[in-house]
Amino acid sequence: MKIFIHGLGQTTSSWDKTRSLLDNQDAILCPSIQEFLKEENPITYQELYSNFSNYCSSIQKPLDLCGLSLGAVLALNYACEHPQEVSSLVLIAGQYKSPKLLLQFQNIVFRFLPSSAFADIGFQKKEMIELTRSMEQIDFTPFLKRISCPTLLLCGEKDKVNQKASQKASGHIKNSQFCKIQSAGHEVNIDAPQKLAEKLNHFYLSF
Repeated sequence: MKIFIHGLGQTTSSWDKTRSLLDNQDAILCPSIQEFLKEENPITYQELYSNFSNYCSSIQKPLDLCGLSLGAVLALNYACEHPQEVSSLVLIAGQYKSPKLLLQFQNIVFRFLPSSAFADIGFQKKEMIELTRSMEQIDFTPFLKRISCPTLLLCGEKDKVNQKASQKASGHIKNSQFCKIQSAGHEVNIDAPQKLAEKLNHFYLSF
């Protein structure tokens, strides 16, 4: 079963164009990140990942995980904890070790933005600040060696920050490859869905 996890500020429809261009469109789930958040609990990464992990545990194995940005972090986290359950992994514009200074700078910017600026993201301003703060300590470096499934790391050529992280991650994960998507920025599934689909089709046919 393939699970495509979108990035923060995106929705499940962010995958629509890419998905329509895949050779095999069957057995693909595109859950919403909002599904993994419960109103009665603080919105932290730990809570988000716990609910995502429970979601994956309820699905028939093995899993082919594909995530973008925050979705890539969730997919990588699950692959590190449950390597035997993941048959392939695609990480798009993801980080394996949080850029703490960048997150802290983001939070400073968030504090000066009006609450209305967060409406399209699906989070309130306070929730967004809490979520990004809770991600500052993420570091999967010691666990990357657990991953042995075919792994594809992708990044838009304009996304310099995540491009560097993806290349480094590829050096830690065996059976992995790194590719750049030409003319794309951070949101590869929005910027270059056809090129992304081509990379995914080739990857899924290779094993």
